[in-house]
Amino acid sequence: MLEISTIGQIVRLAVAPVFLLSGIAALLGVLTSRFGRITDMARAVERQYNLIKDHEDDEVMRHSLHNMWKRARLINRAVGQCVTAALLISFVVILLFLGHLVPMDLSTPIEMLFVLAMTLLSVGLMNFFREIHMATDSLKMELTIADDNLAHIDRYSQ
Repeated sequence: MLEISTIGQIVRLAVAPVFLLSGIAALLGVLTSRFGRITDMARAVERQYNLIKDHEDDEVMRHSLHNMWKRARLINRAVGQCVTAALLISFVVILLFLGHLVPMDLSTPIEMLFVLAMTLLSVGLMNFFREIHMATDSLKMELTIADDNLAHIDRYSQ
């Protein structure tokens, strides 16, 4: 049986990983929100595509859908990586407690799990950054197309 002071030390050690779990949970909220918006936009573009009989914007719409698919895939990967990182951090907390209950040195597995969790979190954040970059590029392309269309309309209306 552990003494109260020992349990207090273990809890203090576990606080930092638990705060990290809270941060990852907030990040997962942002990622799933973006995934939902991308999915909703893709469905709207697909409905619009199916309603239009004249597919003069066919290439633009297909490119837009393909871009949304790539963005959704990046966000999906980021979610998977962040969830896995959170699970590994949870295992770190469990091992911190087990390390005081069993007569084994668990410092190496704890270190390895933590480094792996941080690596996965970093890769997840990089995928998130790539998706944001793709969204910005897509918006820039759409604004360029809109500007070209407005210039075309202005030329013929004069």
